[in-house]
Amino acid sequence: MDIVAAALGSKPYPRDLYGYGPNPPDPKWPGGAKVAVSFVLNYEEGGERSVLHGDKVSETYLTEIPGGTPRVKMRDHATESVYDYGARAGVWRVLRLFAERDIKFTSWAVGMAVARNPEAARAMHEAGHEVASHGWRWFDYATMPLAKERADMKLAIEAIRQATGQRPLGWYTGRFSENTLKLVAEDGGFVYSSDTYDDDLPYWTTVGKKPQLILPYTFDNNDMKFGQLHGFATGVDYYNHVKDAFDMLYREGEQGQPKMMTIALHCRLIGRPGRAAALARLMDYIQGHDKVWIARRIDIARHWMQVHPYRG
Repeated sequence: MDIVAAALGSKPYPRDLYGYGPNPPDPKWPGGAKVAVSFVLNYEEGGERSVLHGDKVSETYLTEIPGGTPRVKMRDHATESVYDYGARAGVWRVLRLFAERDIKFTSWAVGMAVARNPEAARAMHEAGHEVASHGWRWFDYATMPLAKERADMKLAIEAIRQATGQRPLGWYTGRFSENTLKLVAEDGGFVYSSDTYDDDLPYWTTVGKKPQLILPYTFDNNDMKFGQLHGFATGVDYYNHVKDAFDMLYREGEQGQPKMMTIALHCRLIGRPGRAAALARLMDYIQGHDKVWIARRIDIARHWMQVHPYRG
């Protein structure tokens, strides 16, 4: 008897630990680009946990003071004001930086946040950025009942539709449930989902018998580390890490294996002046390279569907 096989058990294993393996497909990025770069701006301010939003506790995640204790049945005015900065000032600074360089991004836009400040979502849309969905609320959906998560998805879609005139084509919950991908496929209007962190290239999966395109997201090239212990302390830390990631991927592209790179941003974090300066230097560095395709995620998804359509 094979003791290793016995130890693993006979049930089908739901995780794919192989992926593309050592020979990933050539994405054939436009213009022969060595790397495709996707900037993503998370717009969450006004959708976080608060008693004002019917929650029992205040928000503690991704603020200027990591590891805080939630206030029970009370407002946390300091944390609220940190979030408010993203909507009042941060988003506009980031939009200016991208406009100066004619770079387009995808926004993970929380539905409730958009509903409370539709002008921000409208400005992103009118500037040519992609406004994709980040759920109705910015909190953990892991234990959310299926019917409630489905209802929240409809609210998230409608909030963006009302603000921009178009429904979102991309989805990213972040703290998702085991039902999230099924609901994305069930909706039928999403071109791609990004609720995974497992690859440097898009790939196809199936939900039931229905194909679903996945564009993996990132936790490492992510300014969220400014709001975490042992994360980025300064703009220099952030710049150096993301620059190293870009350099590695660009080199791999020159060696015949082009990849996709995601750079994740948050209005209340990267929108602060000292951090925004690091972002500006990073964008200038990336634009200083030939053969780089900086694209919205919807553009990357459509390119992948054309070059590498689902084949079963």
